[in-house]
Amino acid sequence: MAKRNTQWRRRTILDLLADVGEVTVDALAEQFQTSEVTIRKDLTALESNGLLLRRYGGAVPLPQDLLRDAAVNVSSPLKHQIARAAAAKIRDHNRIIIDSGHTTAALLPELSARRGLVVMTNSLSIANALLELENEPTLLMTGGTWDARSESFQGQLAEQVLGAYDFDQLFIGADGLDIERGSTTFNELYSLSRVMAKLAREVIVMAESEKLGRRIHNLELPWQSITSLVTDSNISAAQRSAIEAHGVEVIVAAVVQ
Repeated sequence: MAKRNTQWRRRTILDLLADVGEVTVDALAEQFQTSEVTIRKDLTALESNGLLLRRYGGAVPLPQDLLRDAAVNVSSPLKHQIARAAAAKIRDHNRIIIDSGHTTAALLPELSARRGLVVMTNSLSIANALLELENEPTLLMTGGTWDARSESFQGQLAEQVLGAYDFDQLFIGADGLDIERGSTTFNELYSLSRVMAKLAREVIVMAESEKLGRRIHNLELPWQSITSLVTDSNISAAQRSAIEAHGVEVIVAAVVQ
């Protein structure tokens, strides 16, 4: 009976999200006549299954554009074009950070011709791929607390490990690009990204142009912290000019036929 009640409650929570767009822990606890601890467990379980996003005190539906991205091949031609353009900024013996993400992971095949690289990452998948490169870059891992949603290490330990080094470049993706503010993210854990940016001489954001204009609350990096944006040729002239007005170099990846 308890398991059936749990399943019914979680289905009802998803129905409520679809109807009203946001739910709170306290309101759900009152509606279902259960504890807030139980509701938090429900929301955590639903988030881990990719059915909603947790927010402080409640939850919101998973954004449609995030759902669309998940259905798209993570090795899309646009990502490879962006990665190729971003990799052109890397020189032999550079010390770089590659943040977790599908777009940043597309950098890895482009690194095989570079010699003497030192690469820090918070991503296990990126770390494993780096170990497969024949040029054998020196690999550094942040360590920290594993975050299943972003599939990366986060937290204070990761920040402390990063603080012991300095880097030439940071390569980082974005869930959204706000013309006025900077790069944005669905993830609530973005303090590590800001530490990464502080420790790198250059901060290169890699993002498809379709992410411009997405309305995402969490500001990950303000434009003042970003050196370059590498994007695709679908960016408009007006969007490019507006970003360049913040002092950011905009690199448009060449289209490969």
